[in-house]
Amino acid sequence: MTGAGRKKWYSSSLHKILTNEKYMGDALLQKTYTVDFLSKKRVNNDGVVPQYYVENNHEAIIPKHLFMLVQEELKKRKIAHISKNGQRRNYSSNHSLAQIVFCENCGEIFRRVHWNNRGKRSIVWRCVSRLENTGVFCDARTVREEDLKQAVIQAINELFKNRSNFLKVLEQNIAHTLSSHLHDKLVKVEKELEALQHSLIGLANSNKDYNDVVDNIYKQREEKQQLQLEIAEQDNGRERLNEIAELLKKQTCELETYDEQLVRRMIEKITVHPEKLEIEFKSEMAVEVEI
Repeated sequence: MTGAGRKKWYSSSLHKILTNEKYMGDALLQKTYTVDFLSKKRVNNDGVVPQYYVENNHEAIIPKHLFMLVQEELKKRKIAHISKNGQRRNYSSNHSLAQIVFCENCGEIFRRVHWNNRGKRSIVWRCVSRLENTGVFCDARTVREEDLKQAVIQAINELFKNRSNFLKVLEQNIAHTLSSHLHDKLVKVEKELEALQHSLIGLANSNKDYNDVVDNIYKQREEKQQLQLEIAEQDNGRERLNEIAELLKKQTCELETYDEQLVRRMIEKITVHPEKLEIEFKSEMAVEVEI
């Protein structure tokens, strides 16, 4: 049941929950304001009246770190890919290979197509430039889905067979993501924000102009939120690397059948070349498979 007592959940309701800063203990005041005090009608505040952001306003339901991880994922899903001609491709989770298969020739994504070729039905993947008018000529080949899946299985098994070499690379990549410079910058911004807040209180109490200080507070707060997103992205990447490392250590036999969940966890990108596929893992490693 929703908070309003309804049985059906809408995506807009879920988005509001996922982006509501109150879950991490903060509060943005005056998101709406009253336009008619008789009817008590309220509308969204689009800058008509000032808003105030209060950090640590109340006890958090979820850690800030987790909230920022969600924001990083939402940002990534908002626009999954922008093609060379500016076309935006939105995120899709319909298939484990959706929007991770790219054309080496024109840079566009490959799309899953139900094909009927001379009465013979099959599922293939084709470059979007060959399916719609993108303004780019492309003669990239069509790839049968079964061939694509077999290539992915082969690449994953190659990873398992050479796990000792790949684990060394993974350890190096994990160590690289442990860089603390973002945390140091965040601490610096937080100290500057604290100093600005004290300065604002002093100016307000003495009835002096504090507009410049307020502008600086907004700028510092935006920088802080951006740093928190970057840290969440870094932490998310490190978790993915650790997850792949654990898989390599635990997997004792080769993969025989296509595993959608494993592909979602391991594969970052597949590039279709004229005679091969380049399969990149989320560990920044790649395997080439001829097909």
